Amino acid sequence: MKYVSTRGISSEVDFVKACVNGLASDGGLYVPKVYPRIEPASIDESFTSIATRIISAMAGDSIEKEVIESLCRRAFDSFHHKEITPLTDLGTKCKLLELYHGPTLAFKDVAMQFIAQLFDYILEQRKQKLTVICATSGDTGGAAAAAFAKSKNVSLVVLHPHNRISSIQRKFMTSWNAKNIHNFAVESDFDSCQSIVKSLFEDRQFVKSTRLSGVNSINWARIAVQMTYYAYASSRMLSDAQLRFIVPTGNFGDAFAGYVARRTGLLPKDTAFLCAVNENKVLEEAICKGKLRRVEAVETNSPAMDIAVPSNFERFLYEFSLRDQRFVQKFYRELHSDNIGSIETIIQIRIKLSGFQCRSISQVQTIDEIEKVYEETNKLVCPHTAVATAAVGNKRIERNNIVLATAHPAKFPDVIKQAVGTSVEVPSSHSSQIQNDERYDVVENSLPIIRERVESIA
Repeated sequence: MKYVSTRGISSEVDFVKACVNGLASDGGLYVPKVYPRIEPASIDESFTSIATRIISAMAGDSIEKEVIESLCRRAFDSFHHKEITPLTDLGTKCKLLELYHGPTLAFKDVAMQFIAQLFDYILEQRKQKLTVICATSGDTGGAAAAAFAKSKNVSLVVLHPHNRISSIQRKFMTSWNAKNIHNFAVESDFDSCQSIVKSLFEDRQFVKSTRLSGVNSINWARIAVQMTYYAYASSRMLSDAQLRFIVPTGNFGDAFAGYVARRTGLLPKDTAFLCAVNENKVLEEAICKGKLRRVEAVETNSPAMDIAVPSNFERFLYEFSLRDQRFVQKFYRELHSDNIGSIETIIQIRIKLSGFQCRSISQVQTIDEIEKVYEETNKLVCPHTAVATAAVGNKRIERNNIVLATAHPAKFPDVIKQAVGTSVEVPSSHSSQIQNDERYDVVENSLPIIRERVESIA
């Protein structure tokens, strides 16, 4: 298996290098040169077995299957449900794919726990150390901190927008008391954090001197692992069921993982996807109108989705432009210089015919939906999941709707209390973690300052 950059300038690499590098040297994102064919999961196949098959197919001969199986077992041992990502009913409206049974109660745990095991294995084999950096809009940082807290070979740097995530989200990333975990609250929004990370990676000498890598949703390992729960969910449905996944999304990584799962044969060819976004509507405008605009993110009650520039949309454009690297280069040059990228009509048509749709949900609708779901099912959903269930709507659709439930409602106590008038407690299995002292520094939104801090850590 070889991986190429969406911008076509960087050299081909194998799975291991694609994962360790994170971002290609030309600023593009890695995708497989050729997608493998992967058999759908069977109803009696375990989550770990499905993950092992998928990741092995994506890894090719760069890592032995037995090693991947061992890494998967260790990664998913930390989850608090035997099915890892169980599929449950939400009344008659849809099914919930519960992705929040990991160490930090968020879907990011699924991929991050594996990535930490993968990185430690690779670095141990190479006798190397690595500095890993990530920007987070809420949950990625916590998942990364939980995954790397025991790492002997990785120093982790987390950037999060100061005062723009919930206190529970923050505590899950700042309370690990591990000397290799470094948290910075940046006085700006998520997109500024992400921009700083990208700027650091663009300096190839800096990357080399600090041995810098990334674990944001741009890392291909994240996409590979996230394909697993799509395959798992499909295997638990009737074989002739027409599926539609409703994906609450900000950075578009989860949605793109669904696309790859369908493309490799893990999902039926007619599987549809509805991307649900909050008041940050850039994805809706891009998918429905063919324009991606760079605007300042709006702060909402579903903060992990408060993203103005969805990073993984670049992979999506690359595939639907039929891998036209020049188009991708031109599109992102325009976005960078003019704050708007235009999607050609033929690409818009391909996207429309592919079964991808997008719908935005307001903050008021989100609160109403949490209350409605609770009244009808006696079940609480987090605001991001509520954005997705609201996007389903009440119109009858001849498909089986599966909503990706991306976080536990306890991570957003203020929003839940506003919606239903009562608070929700963090599960006892996780509550002791957030009682620890927090460790993080508030820093200016300054590339030079953060660059200096990273250098001192590396």
